[in-house]
This record gives sequence, structure tokens and C-alpha cells, in this order.
Amino acid sequence: MGSPVLLLAVAFGLLLIAALVIGALAWRRLRELRVGGIDVALRASKDGGGRGWHLGVAHYRGEEFAWYRVLSLRSGPNWVINRRNVEIARRREPSVAEAYAMPTGSTVLDLTGPELELAMSTDALTGFLSWLESAPPGRSVPWAS
Repeated sequence: MGSPVLLLAVAFGLLLIAALVIGALAWRRLRELRVGGIDVALRASKDGGGRGWHLGVAHYRGEEFAWYRVLSLRSGPNWVINRRNVEIARRREPSVAEAYAMPTGSTVLDLTGPELELAMSTDALTGFLSWLESAPPGRSVPWAS
């Protein structure tokens, strides 16, 4: 059949090739997401303990704000927020327990419509607020600051 050393070497080689392919795919995904995206942390369950935050990259797609989790095998966005269905309930600074899981200098937005929280830097927040306000003519914008 084959010597155990040869079988072990072949198995090791196959594992190494698989690891390189997975690494290359992960690098490619991150590179594609970073182009034109902004760093945004998202939390769908609003617990008081500061847990549940996920790092991601968001892209504006017309009426939609598409959020992609950084560590995900999914090819499409993990969350899609439509501008028509979202309101900012409140804005706050992150707690000490939360600050580790979000971009540096973040502000946390508590959203209604989709019940979730977003954390983003000051520059990203300015862009997000501009996107929310830039609704098509004739449409009123629900606003809370």
C-alpha cells in the first residue's frame, strides 16, 4: 500500500494546499470588501453587557446600506438596511466594555426599523447621516439626532 511516512507527507501536503487556498480566498474577500467600504460594527441583540458586536465593512448601494461581516463565508451582505425603513432612536458613546469591538473613536447609533445598533467613526457617521438625509425629492425623512 504505502509507507506510513509517505502517507503522512501526502496528507500534510494536502492540508498545506487547503490552508493556502482558504487563506487566499479570505484575503481576496477582505480586499474586495475594503474597496469603497467603511468600517462599521453591528450588533443585532441589544444587551446591556457590551457583547454581540461584529466587525464588518459597509457599502452604500443607492437606497440600501449593505453590511458585510468580516469573518463570514457568506458571499452576499449579512444585513441590508433600507433608507426608507430606518430611524435613529438615539446616539451615544460606547461603554468601556464595548469599545474593544468597534472602530476607534466610534459613536453608537441605536436604530429603529431594523432593531440594531451600528458603531462607526466620526467620518463614517457623517457619511451615514448624509446618506439618510439625501432622500429623493418629495419624501419626508424621519430624523432623530
